[in-house]
Amino acid sequence: MEGTIGKVLVVDDDENICEVIKMYLESAGYSTRLCHDGRSAQEAFTDYKPDLVFLDIMLPHVDGIDVLKWIRRDYETPVIMLTAKGETFDKVLGLELGADDYIVKPFEPKELLARAKAVLRRYNTENTNKEVISFEDLVIDINSYNVLYKGQEIKMPPKEFELLYYLANNKNRVFTREQLLCEVWGYDYPGDSRTVDVHVKRLREKLAGGANWQLETVWGVGYKFEVK
Repeated sequence: MEGTIGKVLVVDDDENICEVIKMYLESAGYSTRLCHDGRSAQEAFTDYKPDLVFLDIMLPHVDGIDVLKWIRRDYETPVIMLTAKGETFDKVLGLELGADDYIVKPFEPKELLARAKAVLRRYNTENTNKEVISFEDLVIDINSYNVLYKGQEIKMPPKEFELLYYLANNKNRVFTREQLLCEVWGYDYPGDSRTVDVHVKRLREKLAGGANWQLETVWGVGYKFEVK
């Protein structure tokens, strides 16, 4: 989202805690969305596509542990659990199920922001410049410049591959044609933005998309590799 440094979904049945977290996150430059039960959290996660989730354990309808399990079935999005003092078993269980960190309530605002920054920094480091990127029906290997789509090797020129790899390695981020020219072709490339359009068209002719991913046009802006 323009003007922010990331999107955060905050899930807690205590509306006051949600508002406090929202205030501190937005003052630090994050965009936030609030939910107060597990079922609406699942809906908001699908719609909002957050970069980070603060998730309380005790929630109405669907509890936080089940929401965490649901997220981890398909997504690697960082999750920080919010726990009440003394919930030792829940903390351990949450971490074993794939939570990235936990914060005990009541918490200090500085700790909240520090944990958010640390988890996002670790996640971004681990997911930048992966040598092999895998999605459903699609494997992109930067070492061999090889693409497997539905089990079949797909031949493509180097720049087509590099464009696909760059977009997939920055999934769900929108890039303008000018940004892609700079990042994939280089800052001194003499061509124009139609070069990007031609390469995207060729990629789409070879890769029709998968059940949970698609090479999308964002009208008036550019392109993104969308993972649902």
